[in-house]
Amino acid sequence: MDKRRQRYLKHTPSVIFAGATALLVIALTSLPYARADQVATRLAVVPAWSIRWQPARLVNGAPVLFRVKPPTLVKSLNGTWLGHDLSFTFEPSTRTWFALAGISLETKPGTYSSEKGMPVLSVKRIRVAAGKYHTIALLIPKKFTEPNAAQLEAINQGKSLKDKAFLQSGAQREWSGGFLPPVNAPVSDVFGTRRTFNAAVQSVHKGLDYAVPAGTPVFAVNSGTVILAHPLFFEGNCVVLDHGQGLLTLYLHLSEITVKEGDHIARGQQIGISGATGRATGAHLHVAVRWQGVYLNPATLFSLHLPRT
Repeated sequence: MDKRRQRYLKHTPSVIFAGATALLVIALTSLPYARADQVATRLAVVPAWSIRWQPARLVNGAPVLFRVKPPTLVKSLNGTWLGHDLSFTFEPSTRTWFALAGISLETKPGTYSSEKGMPVLSVKRIRVAAGKYHTIALLIPKKFTEPNAAQLEAINQGKSLKDKAFLQSGAQREWSGGFLPPVNAPVSDVFGTRRTFNAAVQSVHKGLDYAVPAGTPVFAVNSGTVILAHPLFFEGNCVVLDHGQGLLTLYLHLSEITVKEGDHIARGQQIGISGATGRATGAHLHVAVRWQGVYLNPATLFSLHLPRT
């Protein structure tokens, strides 16, 4: 290989998205072939990139779909967002690359400078606003706020099971098309609520609660693989689906689990029956979305128009 082309591939140009709270860095990992005498021209004259995202208004706790259309054809496209790796998928019908990502609840609005020492093709600013989340007070059995030794052991065992399951997310994307609500029912509590239990213990509600009676069928929001199907102390009977690339959905407080670990589940397939197991004030379904360790608002995910490919 010509030495100038080797240097060109080693120092691959990147696109940096500079936002109010973060950067999206997009890098070509497999470039179209160029003769050595064309490299200097390509570095000097940079065609425009098309970079879009939805929803248009981003807040902390929101999932986001990025769409990128490079000025030339490429074989693959990778990136980083808030320190997380992104693997883009090509959609032939639109000739664009897409990747699903998210913004942590803990992300604070502010201006962040671009990363130093990285070649830049394009810089765009994305404004991320602070989401509006309210506070509620709940009364629950004392064992959930002041557990004894045996209950603490059960809590720790449950955490270990979840942590082990969360590490099993596959590298390949399994989801396709939009994400569907797991039940057809009204939402009884939204994502991001600051909760106080028994006027003492505080936590953040990292999912959606649906007001459904016990015995209601619960369905997978998209296709994936069951990586956890087990009763846990706080979560009750719990199912975790892996949709690939670090994207998981969790279904809590089930009265019955109807799938087993390792099952490949289709979008809309039943995975359990609603109930009131674990830390629950009554029968309901709690569904959560976790992307690479960050919990995201399921309601926003359900509203996104996602590619089916």
